[in-house]
Amino acid sequence: MKVLDDHNFENKKALIRVDFNVPLNEKFEVTDANRIEAAKPTIIKVLEDGGSAILMSHLGRPDGKRNPDLSLKHICAKVSEVIGVSVKFVEDCIGEKAEKAAQELKSGEVLLLENLRYYSEEEKGDEAFAEKLSKLGDVYINDAFGTAHRAHASTTIVAKFFPGAKCFGYLLAKEIDAIEKVMQTGEKPVLAILGGAKVSSKITIIENILDKVDDLIIGGGMTYTFVKAQGGSVGDSICEDDKMDLAMDILKQAKEKGVNVHLPVDVIAADDFSPNAKTKVLDVDNIPNGWQGLDAGPKTLENFKKVILGAKTILWNGPVGVFEMDAFAKGTIAVGNFIDEATRNGAYSLVGGGDSVAAVKQFGFEEKVSYVSTGGGAMLESLEGRTLPGIAAINE
Repeated sequence: MKVLDDHNFENKKALIRVDFNVPLNEKFEVTDANRIEAAKPTIIKVLEDGGSAILMSHLGRPDGKRNPDLSLKHICAKVSEVIGVSVKFVEDCIGEKAEKAAQELKSGEVLLLENLRYYSEEEKGDEAFAEKLSKLGDVYINDAFGTAHRAHASTTIVAKFFPGAKCFGYLLAKEIDAIEKVMQTGEKPVLAILGGAKVSSKITIIENILDKVDDLIIGGGMTYTFVKAQGGSVGDSICEDDKMDLAMDILKQAKEKGVNVHLPVDVIAADDFSPNAKTKVLDVDNIPNGWQGLDAGPKTLENFKKVILGAKTILWNGPVGVFEMDAFAKGTIAVGNFIDEATRNGAYSLVGGGDSVAAVKQFGFEEKVSYVSTGGGAMLESLEGRTLPGIAAINE
C-alpha cells in the first residue's frame, strides 16, 4: 500500500482530496466537524515535513452550478480551528486564480479550494478537468474514503497525472486496513452482524461475506423476510415477499459453507409504527395481524450476546431495531454494549454503513469499538467485494 510515511513532503505542494462534505446550519456554521478532524493527521504530516497542503473537496450537490450556499468558504474558519493553522481560501478549484494561489503557497501553509462540484466535469470523471487540478500540486494524496467508490475527477482520474507521486492519506489507509482485518486477516471466529430494513440492500454483502465469516447475525427489518420464508407469521412487520426465495437460498448457502446463522427468536412488537404504540414481547414467528416487530426481544439478545462475546473479529453493519425511537432502541444499544465488552476482551470490531454509524454516535459507542468507518457507500461496496476506483487509482 502506498502510504504517507513513505514520502517526505519537504518543499512539496501536496494536493489532497479530503471529504469535507460536512453539515452546515442556517448560519452556515459547521455542526459536525468529524470529517475535518479525520483529515487532520494527514495534513499535519505534510506541514511538519516542510510541505504545503492544497485541500480539495465537494460540499453538497450543486450540480455543476455555483451555489453560494454550498461554497467551501463557509467551512474555512472551522478547518483553520481544527488544524491549528490559518487556512487560505481561493474562489475556484482550477484555472488562473487557483493556480496563482497554489504557486504562492509557502511551506507550512494550507490552501482550501472552492467546491469541486461547481463543475459538472468533477462527477463525470472528466480527464481535462482532472489535468487542470493536477497542475496545482507536486504530489497527490487521496484521503477521502467516503468518495473512493466514485470514479470522479478528483478521486480517481487525477491520480494518473502523478505516476510516481501518489499515496493514501492516513484516514484512507486506516479504512483499507480495517476492511482487510475483517475480510481477510481477521482472527477467527469472525462474526458479521447485519441489520437494517431490507434484505435487497444487503444481498451482495451477505453473498460476499459468507466465505469469510463463521457466524452471521441477522437483525432489524430483514429478519421478517427470513422468518416468513420459513413459514412463520410476521403480522404487519416489514417484509419483502419477493425476496423470500433469496432468503432461503442464503440460509442454504450458509449451511453448505458451515456458517452459523443467528436469527431473532423473539421481538418487541408494537400495534403501530409509533413511539407511543402499545408493545409486547412476541415469538418472532408468531406475530398476529395488526402487530409489527420493531426491536429485538430479550431471549434474542441473550443469544446474540453469547455469539458476540465468542467472536474475535466483528463487523457491525445495520441496527437491530428502529433505534430512532427510544422505545425500540434497546436492542441496538444492547448489541453495542456486547461489542464494547468483546472489544475490551481483545476482539477487533469494525462498524460501518450509515445507520449503524449513526447509532454508534448517538449512543456513545465511538470510542468503545476498534474502528468506525467514515464512508457509508464506499464501505458497503468494499464489503460487497468490489474494487473501489479511488483505491485502484493509487495502487496502479
